Amino acid sequence: MRTVDDLCRVGVAGRRVLVRCDLNVPLSKDGPPKVTDDGRIRASLPVLVALLNRGARVIVAAHLGRPKGEPEEKYSLRPVADRLAALLGSPVEFALDTVGESARLLADGLADGHLLLLENVRFNPGETSKDDAERTRFARALAQLTGGEDDGGAYVNDAFGAVHRAHASVYDVARLLPHYQGPLVRDELQVLRRLTGEAGELKRPYVVVLGGSKVSDKLGVISALLPKVDRLLVGGGMCFTFLKAQGHEVGDSLLEADQVDTCRQLLESSGDKIVLPTDVVVSADVSDDAETQTVPADAMPAGQKGLDIGPDSVARFSEALAGAGTVFWNGPMGVFEVRPFAEGTRGVAEAVAACDGLTVVGGGDSAAAVRALGIDANRFSHISTGGGASLEYLEGKTLPGVAVLEES
Repeated sequence: MRTVDDLCRVGVAGRRVLVRCDLNVPLSKDGPPKVTDDGRIRASLPVLVALLNRGARVIVAAHLGRPKGEPEEKYSLRPVADRLAALLGSPVEFALDTVGESARLLADGLADGHLLLLENVRFNPGETSKDDAERTRFARALAQLTGGEDDGGAYVNDAFGAVHRAHASVYDVARLLPHYQGPLVRDELQVLRRLTGEAGELKRPYVVVLGGSKVSDKLGVISALLPKVDRLLVGGGMCFTFLKAQGHEVGDSLLEADQVDTCRQLLESSGDKIVLPTDVVVSADVSDDAETQTVPADAMPAGQKGLDIGPDSVARFSEALAGAGTVFWNGPMGVFEVRPFAEGTRGVAEAVAACDGLTVVGGGDSAAAVRALGIDANRFSHISTGGGASLEYLEGKTLPGVAVLEES
């Protein structure tokens, strides 16, 4: 794949470059919306600064949340534009639409070394349409904002968190303009190739930690990784379906009843590798002042929800992680956003960070937890910006946004 370095060597001064970034960040819910976690914005800065410093006229396309193909104020990227401007230390133009009059006028008037952020691309139905023709029309309109190939237009994809989607701004537009891989996408793929063994022999022991809500979301990656790993540690809401498969009652905890048989089969075939919690923190409600108790994982009381793994489980997981040569962690151990249920995730994060080998935090809620719990990100080898994309790569799936960059 051609890289941004290749593009810069050719020269970008005075050229309009469309950059797909992942700016899907959380916003405050009270008062005027503000970015509450700018990790993904910061991760996008290197490619933007590299282009701006060389005189490119940068047009950024991004999404936020899941609007239904039409404008919704709560999903506007305006607060992101404000935060991006503060981090860049320079003004950011903001289009009031995606490819409409505002976007066209601002793109045509963009000066060298200046940046324009388009409104949420998912406000346009063509972005996520299942109709190839509708997606292509939107992609053509995006490409035209650069003036097209004949006018020096180029496309850079640095939105690793979106490369598993065949969306117009990720896939279709790359077929219309000279296209390049951004440094964030490059770095993410290099790390994932190390986790799959494509970039050399894995350093062992290889330990994977999976959490999050649903087993069904992780079945593909579990099946793909079990033959490769030495230990698979399971926490979060998904652990209760495994505990149910062992014959334990799980109270009012999150449970995917239709996955119990699948979990039972996984335990029968690979039970020597799968490590489950031995104790859990339970409560009747989820709040900062909730009354909690820690109970054995095989003795959960009725009417209580399992909302975190307990201290014995943290110790057991930490022991399994000690001395690991390769670690991949995806998904929190509990409802870490709520104070009484954060310690399981904190304990596991500290254990992962203490490993001397390759330690990869697989994006999404895991990355958010690292920042929210105040753990130094530099203690990990790599923190991904794309949880879903990471999982699909490790499953062995083709990532459309990567595949199209490989096309000549």
